[in-house]
Amino acid sequence: MTRSGETRSDVTTRVVVLLSGRGSNLEAILAHVRCGQIPATVVGVISNRPGARGLDIARSAGITAACLDHRPHADRAAFEALLATTIDALEPDLILLAGFMRVLTPAFVERYSPRLLNIHPSLLPEHRGLDTHARALARGDREHGASVHVVVPELDAGPVIAQVVVPIKAEDDVLQLAARVQRGEHLLYPRVLDWYANGRLQLEQTQVILDGTPLPESGARFRLVMADTDNAAAAGDTLEVA
Repeated sequence: MTRSGETRSDVTTRVVVLLSGRGSNLEAILAHVRCGQIPATVVGVISNRPGARGLDIARSAGITAACLDHRPHADRAAFEALLATTIDALEPDLILLAGFMRVLTPAFVERYSPRLLNIHPSLLPEHRGLDTHARALARGDREHGASVHVVVPELDAGPVIAQVVVPIKAEDDVLQLAARVQRGEHLLYPRVLDWYANGRLQLEQTQVILDGTPLPESGARFRLVMADTDNAAAAGDTLEVA
């Protein structure tokens, strides 16, 4: 969107990130933006937990950081009213949930949908909800991954934009699998933001269109290619079309 006083060349996608924890996906997004790879600006980071490391990442980057502790509020609606006021003051084009550990009410979701996205640690529609890594291991899945999707009132049920597939190894425990999936997340979320910021992605509550073509139920699918399987920093990891 073009605001008063802006020319088209000045416009970048304004992004607000909601998180509850350490902010690793925020960090990955900021790294891609700083490299000039994505025409977007993170204009605010909001957390419902005072000790969230993601707030420190935002402040260090000079980004507006707001802690809205949900606990003092009388009910979910009261908290979400404050959350909505804080978001609206930042005038975002896109709102990214990045480990925001609150179930949002239908009224809140409908206020922002389809501009409200989430990254979920599974290959949706498999393993909606919590404890996805443990459930994938318990079921004996051979592959796992993460999905970026449009948020709708039903939990983890919105149209999928993109997925990253990672292998499950025989020796994996929950922590090992979670770390591998996260490496994929750190490439997938910036990729989706790049599509949106460059006008390639159209979001609707029932379907997603990329480059003029409706995406399938699984969205655009990628496979994580790890440059060094023993390097937790994941430098050099890439995505290839699955």
